[in-house]
Amino acid sequence: MPRFDLSPAELTTYAPQVREPGDFDAFWTDTLATSRAAADAPVITRIDAPFTTLDVFDVTFSGFAGDPVKAWLTLPRGVDGPLPAVVEYNGYGGGRGLPVERIGWSSSGYAHLFMDTRGQGSMWGSGGETPDPHGTGASASGFMTRGIDDPADYYYRRVYTDAALAVDAVRSLDAVDASRVAVTGGSQGGGIAIAAAGLSEGLIAAMPDVPFLCHFERAVGLTDRDPYQEVVRYLSVHRGAEERVFETLSYFDGVNLARRATAAGLFSVALMDPICPPSTVYAAFNAFGGADKAIEVYAHNEHEGGQSYQWLAQTAFLGARV
Repeated sequence: MPRFDLSPAELTTYAPQVREPGDFDAFWTDTLATSRAAADAPVITRIDAPFTTLDVFDVTFSGFAGDPVKAWLTLPRGVDGPLPAVVEYNGYGGGRGLPVERIGWSSSGYAHLFMDTRGQGSMWGSGGETPDPHGTGASASGFMTRGIDDPADYYYRRVYTDAALAVDAVRSLDAVDASRVAVTGGSQGGGIAIAAAGLSEGLIAAMPDVPFLCHFERAVGLTDRDPYQEVVRYLSVHRGAEERVFETLSYFDGVNLARRATAAGLFSVALMDPICPPSTVYAAFNAFGGADKAIEVYAHNEHEGGQSYQWLAQTAFLGARV
């Protein structure tokens, strides 16, 4: 796909005024406090896996409203702790899959927690195991418009809370150094990583890769690809709901959450990305509150971005800070 967004020079300084509700901080403070009050200690069960250098654990931790959320925890075997940790979030529609699928971080000496995304896991990959027990009103297909009439009911309120409580869960583990925890993810996982960075204190790094869920009002009008098109389809039926919809989305915009992050940040962007337009990524990157930040630019890639090249950049970035 040819470039369709701002020029590379314009992107580097793109810092839009994104809608931010006056009670944004109170909304998230109350949300997290309520869910933390309902949380139980994580349940961790070692499982058999065909590895000689890694130990794998099935994890259930408390997420939004105390709901059980699944994750895989992978640890390097025989390495003295406490270890630095990476909490990773998944792309849109995928589940936690099989524990043998993501071993890069633990093979590199980190504790690695890979979070299932509630209600997802049936669009691609090897499946998910975390239901979303909360109902919503009318919505378009997919997850983007579930509960979109009210921020209190919106789907990503639950997911972002799960993400922050995943950080809490990994910090509670004896094997983990709670002062050396990073978050990462690609696409939807990158947007969730930004949210976790904005909602969690003391993270050492946030590494969102081609992040989704940023600068909603621009993205919805700029790209014709899903998942943003789910919002377009919803608004094409619910005529006149635009103000209410974008007010809800403002509580979950990665730009607003990025402003509240204090960790070191390594972003990536693909300049031909039709799913997460470059300007939406730069809007979040340029707003990111951590002073120590960088962005890897893949000038001729679409949404696949840098793939393994980006993971190598992440390992170098994080290794220099742990």
